Amino acid sequence: MGKKVTLKPNKPGQKKIAFQPGGLHESTGTATDKKIPASKHKAARSGKLGPKARKQELFLENVLVGKKPKKKGK
Repeated sequence: MGKKVTLKPNKPGQKKIAFQPGGLHESTGTATDKKIPASKHKAARSGKLGPKARKQELFLENVLVGKKPKKKGK
């Protein structure tokens, strides 16, 4: 595992966020040079791979990638 990375705050009042890249790969048992399969993302999100993997998956979704707003369908 490498060094911790720190994200600077975007807005006033936000805190710095420190994390270790590759943590989700380690928790899911995927090699760092491979893409994590959707099935393992789903298992991590549901908590089947443990609470740490669930937190890492939610961090990936909400902070690193960001959720896209849902469009109202017709």
